[in-house]
Amino acid sequence: MIVLSCSNISKSYVVDTILDKVTFSLNDNEKVGLVGLNGAGKSTLFNILSGRISMDSGEMYVSKDCKIGYLEQSTQIESNKSIFDEVMDVFMPLMDMEKKLRQLEHNISIEGQKQESKLLDSLMDEYAYLTEEFQNKNGYGFKSEIKGTLKGLGFSEEQLYMPVSNLSGGQKARVMLAKLLLSKPDILLLDEPTNHLDIQAIDWLEKYINEYKGAAIIISHDRYFLDNTVSKIFYLEKSLLKIYNGNYTDFMKKRKDELELLGKKYEEQQKEISRQEEIIRRFMSYGGQRYIRQAQSRQKMLDKMKKIDAPINESKKSKIIFEPKIKSGNDVIYVENLSKAFDNFHLFNDVNFKIYRGEKVGLIGPNGVGKTTLFKMILGKVPINEGTIDLGHHVNIGYFDQEQSSLSEEKTIVDEIWDENPSLDHYQIRSLLAQFLFFGDDIFKEISELSGGEKSRVALIKLMMSKANLLLMDEPTNHLDIDSKEVLEDALLNYDGTLLVISHDRYFLNKVANKILDLSSKGISEYLGNYSYYLEKKNTPIYDDEDDAIEKTRTQIKAERKKEKDKKLFEKKQKEMIKNIEKNISEHENKIHELEIEMCDPSVYSDHEKSQKIHQEILKLKDELEELYDKWVMLTEEANI
Repeated sequence: MIVLSCSNISKSYVVDTILDKVTFSLNDNEKVGLVGLNGAGKSTLFNILSGRISMDSGEMYVSKDCKIGYLEQSTQIESNKSIFDEVMDVFMPLMDMEKKLRQLEHNISIEGQKQESKLLDSLMDEYAYLTEEFQNKNGYGFKSEIKGTLKGLGFSEEQLYMPVSNLSGGQKARVMLAKLLLSKPDILLLDEPTNHLDIQAIDWLEKYINEYKGAAIIISHDRYFLDNTVSKIFYLEKSLLKIYNGNYTDFMKKRKDELELLGKKYEEQQKEISRQEEIIRRFMSYGGQRYIRQAQSRQKMLDKMKKIDAPINESKKSKIIFEPKIKSGNDVIYVENLSKAFDNFHLFNDVNFKIYRGEKVGLIGPNGVGKTTLFKMILGKVPINEGTIDLGHHVNIGYFDQEQSSLSEEKTIVDEIWDENPSLDHYQIRSLLAQFLFFGDDIFKEISELSGGEKSRVALIKLMMSKANLLLMDEPTNHLDIDSKEVLEDALLNYDGTLLVISHDRYFLNKVANKILDLSSKGISEYLGNYSYYLEKKNTPIYDDEDDAIEKTRTQIKAERKKEKDKKLFEKKQKEMIKNIEKNISEHENKIHELEIEMCDPSVYSDHEKSQKIHQEILKLKDELEELYDKWVMLTEEANI
């Protein structure tokens, strides 16, 4: 059943068209992802659907008695109530119903004591009706439902009774999300609902959305979240909306195929346009009425041709390349028996792990467990209570701070980068900033004026220029749009150094990380794979016999560590062999190319003996090249490169 239908919705601001004839329908229980670049009009569409702003033209149909609930990305809440009491406001009608039931019980008690009562039967009927309605609306369990929702969104039992006025912006956003979910609208409009949630809370929200008995449209940069919650994608681009069936990954595959096809069609059309224009020029130059009429006829045909828009220019994406200046030793970080406490509050205990050169490690754990503190301990900015942190030989650290506190608010973008890289000239600085989409006078903007995404790009420039061989990155994908995230992922995958990254972006972790460290107050657990592997192992049932499990774990730890070290050494040798073969392949190909050019020289091909000798040499090199390629294929398949 269709619960929401929009036909030809358009919206403009002065001369800028934001939405142009947007048409779609939403079925009951359907979950849809709304995606597009920043500024594409996603929030504008939500504001129209929720009745916050009017459309310029078009029609919108909402089914009878259908309630729409809207969570804005930036939301403010001012209240002196506790978190629990603030959320309780959602159930005010239910609490009023409970008061009425208590009043009815009191009245029935009074009337029941009378020998004859004309009101008793009607009071009993009303009480029976209200009791059934109260029960159907979860009147006896709504307080438990509030607690379950708040805890699911990351609030502890102690925090439930904190005043809302004492909360951070992120915590207030979670309170608003809880209120919206508990109000159970027929259609949920969620604008970046996973912002301010840790991985556990996002997992909970995913399950909630999937089980939700209602429809939802979700704006999100969290690709993993979209993959797990939606079955359709609405894509907004250049004020138009396109619809794709499937989740986010399905959409990206279809979109990639579309862009490739569009690129080919665009090139073919451009060739045809050039051909026709050349014919028109030629006919016009001939003169004479006949040729001029033919030229004019072709020009009219060309003018009527529906032009294909040029595909998205890849040059408009940031270009990030992380290159370590020097290679570190094989052992990069060795942490043993590490503990941290602030006064009487114990953050974590008995943390042990090793990180080797070339590893891409994701550090995860609940909010407040101490992930950022651990980073600052590695950097030497926070003292160690117990245990040790040892860095390997020639380890040079680059740090991406979630808060971007390393940026000077009063400096301009160009000064922020130039002050740390004084050897670069004006042209080099401008070229570098252009790689990160800072053009023209934008480079003279002060850091304090920049958006979160722009500050992230400046911080990434500084990190790239540090030439570090160990990157510590704290929530690097925050504030980045999906295109920028993909550029960052590719850069990190091609990075030869070592990465330790804190992230709640599970899609990012799945693509980049090859080891997951799960931090808790009791220590750290290691998983030798990406985020999907971590989930698989995390959800594997544990042994019934605990003692056997513990014993097996103890014996396995040594074996796994030895196996891991041997694997690293083998991979290192394998990579060196592959590099050498690739070098030989390149040399052979260059030599063959040189000899083939030489064969084209008249003085050579006219000399039979000389040309025969060069020909034999080319054949020999080609045979060797074929053998090299066979070795390269075999080694790369073994290494899964």
